[in-house]
Amino acid sequence: MAVSPSARIAALRTQADKAVGYRAAVQKRLDATSTEIAELEQSTKVLDLVATLIRSLIDQEVTEGVRAVEQLQTEGLSAVFDDMELAVRADVSVKRGQVNVELLTLQKQPDGTVTEASSIDGYGGSVTTVQSVLMRIIVVMRRGMRPFLLLDESLAAVAESYVPAVGQFLAKLCERLDMDILAVTHNPALIDAAHRSYRLQKVGTEASFKEMRQRG
Repeated sequence: MAVSPSARIAALRTQADKAVGYRAAVQKRLDATSTEIAELEQSTKVLDLVATLIRSLIDQEVTEGVRAVEQLQTEGLSAVFDDMELAVRADVSVKRGQVNVELLTLQKQPDGTVTEASSIDGYGGSVTTVQSVLMRIIVVMRRGMRPFLLLDESLAAVAESYVPAVGQFLAKLCERLDMDILAVTHNPALIDAAHRSYRLQKVGTEASFKEMRQRG
């Protein structure tokens, strides 16, 4: 049976209407996708700016922290080891996207030359121990932790001739930083440098503290 021209025209119009509908749907989806892409690109730009800001803040904190470490470490070593020209330098590098800081101890020799090495490799227990205590103090202060440090015979490796200077420097540091250090020790030189000192004594089966001296 032959299809009349009017029926064919109606079918073509129906197909054309469908095509127009499809086109409108595709255009709407395209517009939505374009908007989404623009938003993602904007978000990427914002994230890049945030990442740059964070890296800048981290770099600033690392730089300030490194300077504080160098200053306090050098000051401490100079005060304790006054017969040795010691200083500390921080070697900052980036490895696998992470900031790496290596502390090097420098010593000026009598002939004017300067040698440097890590304290563990190039110096004895005295220097390493003092640097270790100073690093703990730096961490406490930089991180806003309670200004309190417990040293349980932590200075035993320091040579006897340097112990008085260590005690005096730590006492001055406590005053300057408003910090408390509780040191457990048998060394009289450290006891003499303390603002307060107590002796642990045993009475029967109980232990008690007896105040030995309080410095004004």
